[in-house]
Amino acid sequence: MPNKKVYRVGLAVGVGLLIIGLLLLIVGQSNTAQFFLLIALPLMAISFTGLGSLKSFSYTLWIFSAVCFALYHPYLFTGIGDFSFKTLIVPLLQLIMFGVGCTMGLRDFTGVIKMPKAVIIGVALQFTIMPLMGYSIAKVFGFPSEIAAGIILVGCVPSGLASNVMSYIANANVALSVTLTAVATLMAPIMTPLLMQLLAGEYVPVNFVSMMIDILKIVIVPIGAGLLFNYFLSSRFPALIKLMPLVSMVSIAIIITIITAAGRDSLLEVGVLLVFACLLHNVLGYAIGYGCCKLLRMDEKSCRTVALEVGLQNAGLASGLALQMGKVATVGLAPAVFGPLMNITGSSLATWWHNKPVKENT
Repeated sequence: MPNKKVYRVGLAVGVGLLIIGLLLLIVGQSNTAQFFLLIALPLMAISFTGLGSLKSFSYTLWIFSAVCFALYHPYLFTGIGDFSFKTLIVPLLQLIMFGVGCTMGLRDFTGVIKMPKAVIIGVALQFTIMPLMGYSIAKVFGFPSEIAAGIILVGCVPSGLASNVMSYIANANVALSVTLTAVATLMAPIMTPLLMQLLAGEYVPVNFVSMMIDILKIVIVPIGAGLLFNYFLSSRFPALIKLMPLVSMVSIAIIITIITAAGRDSLLEVGVLLVFACLLHNVLGYAIGYGCCKLLRMDEKSCRTVALEVGLQNAGLASGLALQMGKVATVGLAPAVFGPLMNITGSSLATWWHNKPVKENT
């Protein structure tokens, strides 16, 4: 294995190429810029894997590499012949949710009994802050209707598995995080379509029953299958359980790449503004979630947990729902942008909190 010096040199070269590529983009030399960008991003991703402090960001850089490639060569990620790659999105999401179920058990719901106040507050903030912030941002930025609906959709879905990982890194209350994710996910078939009807109905038609069935099909049924597999067969197939996180990571990268290719033209039209809007949505979720918990006098670990639960959304589910609505190239863009951004901000926030020990009396 190369030593750290090799990885540092690779990172320096990658950063240099990235700067050149960005400068060429600024001066309008997009075609020339792609040569530098398509080398810089994978080189940086590889370099990050060998540098301990940056290793957690390697996956996100691989996603950015795939997104960049999809923007320059979308035809490679739209389909082969009559087969459209968009049809892979829902099966991949179901596979991811099955993997989530494989890691869960009844113990993940015991927090409702042990920490009822924290669970009620966390779920209430989850389904108020992000939907309302999504609606407000869509209004203020004045995006086209279907792009605006995508931002609201990101806010209306439950938190994802990433919040559990980030809570662990942040020295937060992992048991609470897992319980909040589980409860919010179970509530999603009702809450997500209801909130979408109330907040996004002015932008796109929202069929409550249809969206509820889609969530049951994409999330609840696969998670249920995973729970059954975990209970009855996990001891027979331990290798499969260990493999599922990697399968999920690859599946998420494929989904984001397909959506980017499908929505390339719309993304180029509103790209920078949409990135800023999604970043604002994400960061405000952390900040307002944490602030509300402090006002309610919750302990520091629980405040960190709820902040991460609120800010980190199940962008994959939002992408699947956009596809089921027949608008993955427009409504699906905000989830595709939000996903990689939240990995960067979530990892950064969790690492910062990790270095700030929690006093036992807080």
